[in-house]
Amino acid sequence: MQFQLNSDAHIQGDDRLAEIAETLVSAGLGHLASHLTRIEVHLADANAGKGGADDIICTIEARPEGMQPQTVTHADANVEAALRGGAKKLRALLDSEFGKLGRRQG
Repeated sequence: MQFQLNSDAHIQGDDRLAEIAETLVSAGLGHLASHLTRIEVHLADANAGKGGADDIICTIEARPEGMQPQTVTHADANVEAALRGGAKKLRALLDSEFGKLGRRQG
């Protein structure tokens, strides 16, 4: 699975953050990660560094094998919380989509 991290000018998207993001998102997806060909994470600071509740926006696009890309967005107070929340939302979405696919094939 390929993993790509993108960030806006207000979040330092270095190798360390990319490693943390990949670890958090992969752990959040659990066994579903093995069904994905690519994950792309976008992090943005909505308030441009001014602070505030839920100002870090995490958008995650996953590309499941043989399916259309799936995207979720989660806003939270810091980068780690935004990544965890986005991964949780993506897992719920993918569980639902894979469940629908299984019912159609079964």
